[in-house]
Amino acid sequence: MPDSLPDTLRARYDVVVVGGGHNGLTAAAYAARGGRSVLVLERADHVGGAAVSARPFAGVDARLSRYSYLVSLLPRRIIDELGLPVRLVRRRWSSYTPVADGGLLVDTQDDAATRASFRRLTGSDADFEAWGRFYAMTAEVARRLAPTLTEPLLPRSAVRHLVADGVGEEAWRALFEEPLGEVLRRTFADDVVRGVAATDGLIGTFADVDESSLRQNRCFLYHVIGNGTGDWDVPVGGMGAVSGALRDAAVAAGATIVTSATVTAVDPGAVGAEVAWTDAAGRTRGVTAGHVLAGCAPAELERLLAAAGRGAASGSVSAGEASAGERTAGERAAGPRPEGAQLKVNMLLRRLPRLRDDVDPVAAFSGTLHVNESLTQLQDAYAQAAAGRIPDVPPSEIYCHTLSDRTILGPELAATEAQTITLFGLHMPARLFRADPDGARERALRATLASLNSVLAEPIEDVLALDADGAPCLEVRTPVDLEGDVGLPGGHIFHRDLSWPFAEDRSGAGAVSGAGSGDDTGAAAAAGAGSGSDAGAGARSASGAATWVDPGSAPSAAERWGVATAHPRVLLAGAGARRGGGVSGIPGRAAAMAVLETPAP
Repeated sequence: MPDSLPDTLRARYDVVVVGGGHNGLTAAAYAARGGRSVLVLERADHVGGAAVSARPFAGVDARLSRYSYLVSLLPRRIIDELGLPVRLVRRRWSSYTPVADGGLLVDTQDDAATRASFRRLTGSDADFEAWGRFYAMTAEVARRLAPTLTEPLLPRSAVRHLVADGVGEEAWRALFEEPLGEVLRRTFADDVVRGVAATDGLIGTFADVDESSLRQNRCFLYHVIGNGTGDWDVPVGGMGAVSGALRDAAVAAGATIVTSATVTAVDPGAVGAEVAWTDAAGRTRGVTAGHVLAGCAPAELERLLAAAGRGAASGSVSAGEASAGERTAGERAAGPRPEGAQLKVNMLLRRLPRLRDDVDPVAAFSGTLHVNESLTQLQDAYAQAAAGRIPDVPPSEIYCHTLSDRTILGPELAATEAQTITLFGLHMPARLFRADPDGARERALRATLASLNSVLAEPIEDVLALDADGAPCLEVRTPVDLEGDVGLPGGHIFHRDLSWPFAEDRSGAGAVSGAGSGDDTGAAAAAGAGSGSDAGAGARSASGAATWVDPGSAPSAAERWGVATAHPRVLLAGAGARRGGGVSGIPGRAAAMAVLETPAP
């Protein structure tokens, strides 16, 4: 682990990275390998951000991926270019969805068994055949689109041709133009099958599957295109192994990493920026940067710019969140507040629980186990949460890391039947937890465990392991908790709503273009990203990644890579950049590429 404060620090670095999450570490590794002097400043006493492993249970030798937990979007190209010793394990079973005393099991290696499972659930082969056609289409889109994620941004028109000409106009309309809910209802007849597919559009995204903003479509797209396959793989050793490999790559390339370093202001100039920060002892420090790469969220970058007297973009608060009068001046200056919408529950079990179905528990828990996630149940939960209520029957999905990788358990524990379980609850927006964080957390957990128990043959509480103090091995984190734990604004795991992986054309459809845009207008001022409309062409907030839309002007390197802000020497390098979201390293690499294409001042 890096020292909290090295013996010597320079007064100036070519690159200062704000935030030592996986994207910040990726940016640092590439920039340092490109010959730039690099300083990483991380608020916590460790690096990794949300991609970390921890031992959350007293006296229990189990290192869980505490926040993020699976890998899909991390390109093989980044692993190879940085020489990362990261091993990913492919899961055979895609998913299992309990329904009454049966269920739907999707086995990627046994089409006959999957067909039979669809037939038992739906009464025919129709949805199985539709499933095959639909995911063959997304796989072909993934094969064509994934390689573009590590190249400069293509304009919307080029991506449209890539998809429409190579896969078909229907594929373009289904993924990029029509609300996901309409597509799934047209494609599948069964409500459960529709819901299983819909969940990929709702991970970390509080949305109605039918809304015209299409943020649910953007989320769905990123969940099915990773590495050209859309597979979600298990990182051996947990997420800490991924961040650890990136940290080692950055240090080996010459980057300096300082932990327990809180950045307090970023003041950009024509040829660089002044970065103010405090160290672990509370001493105020400063450093000059040729470029600042913001691995932090755009909302946090806005706050840091405002603290230096740089005008941050104005904007309205997200629906349901605190009013302007309830926020600090710095928060009001930062514009719309992102809102996460998930409940994360980490558990250690003595053994896997029994299911009502006679399905093999290893098969059921090795993939994604969907709990009460039919399309109707998802929509009901959304409506209740949007009305300010914890859903009566919270939908969730479960994943068991230790069925694929037992290295995260100590030797004695690994020799038992113990299993780690991650539960990811949907439609739990931050607004539900603001007024009474502790009470709402307890109510949400109680409702979520009751929902889980409704599909099990025994209560999950009966198989929970106990820690050294005799307490159940269970940890629950709400969006508000994530905001405090790892600095995710509103607990939003993607920093803000995801953006399309292309640059908008001048005549493009601005209604769905913005990174973080949840409204129907797509106006750049609200979205924090370049709008496709003529009126908003090239507009961006102080930290919003603008897209190059004027064919008459040459884009900057930062614009070409989708990491530009209003300040040429301050670039986005985190999940809030265009092509951000998930554990990918793509925005960090893009920011470093933009720096390396720009002459050092």
